[in-house]
Amino acid sequence: MRKWESAEKIFSKARERTHLQVLGKLTDLVDERYCFREDAPFIVRQTHTPDGTPIKDALAEAMSSYISSLADDKAAILKRYRITDVARKVVGVGSVGTRCWVIFLVGNHEDDPLFLQFKEAQPSVLAPYVARSAYGNDGQRVVAGQRLIQGAPDIFLGWGKLSYGNFYMRQLRDMKGGIEFDPTKVKVENMPQYTALCGWALALAHARSGDSALLAGYLGNSEALDDAMVKFAFSYAAQNERDYDALGKAAKSGKIKVAMAE
Repeated sequence: MRKWESAEKIFSKARERTHLQVLGKLTDLVDERYCFREDAPFIVRQTHTPDGTPIKDALAEAMSSYISSLADDKAAILKRYRITDVARKVVGVGSVGTRCWVIFLVGNHEDDPLFLQFKEAQPSVLAPYVARSAYGNDGQRVVAGQRLIQGAPDIFLGWGKLSYGNFYMRQLRDMKGGIEFDPTKVKVENMPQYTALCGWALALAHARSGDSALLAGYLGNSEALDDAMVKFAFSYAAQNERDYDALGKAAKSGKIKVAMAE
């Protein structure tokens, strides 16, 4: 019963992660019109793209390219919305250093907002070591990979191309759920279940994208892979500590500029 209650809390919180939530969190009502609230350095306004193209022109090109990557039924839905505002956004750890924009669209009335996240797609870090990608557009490569490993990807997941690079687009909020991992609050006895769930999800993704029988045969019945993964985890954790210390020293010496979180 307790496990079900915990799961229901996660589901309830996920249901709240909607576009209306973003409307209240990231926008202000100015002259009877909602627009993004600037929150430098996380959300800022820019008038031109890196190659000097006005934002409005780049958006028109991006949306046209993006819509053509969607299935007809999804494209038909998206065409009911109009762009209201756009802003540059700083995104998560895995995307730091890449360009990201958030696009605010509205349907037939103000209570029908849609927020899309427009992210730069760079070549894979594995590109120098493997055969050439079957996709000429890195945005398409990212989207194809997500659709392959996810059982139910974002319905508005798509890609496109601009003069200065490739990109992919998805919803900023679509009721995704998850477990917030706070080391100061997590119960140690729950860790085995949590890590097993993560491992199961990862294994399922690999099975969807590869030959599950071939993978099972490669892993075999020994604990060789288990031992290798544990060794890698400890090594990676140690490397994280070294990287963090190096970053802290660089910040204190003034070698890099940083913004301290409040």
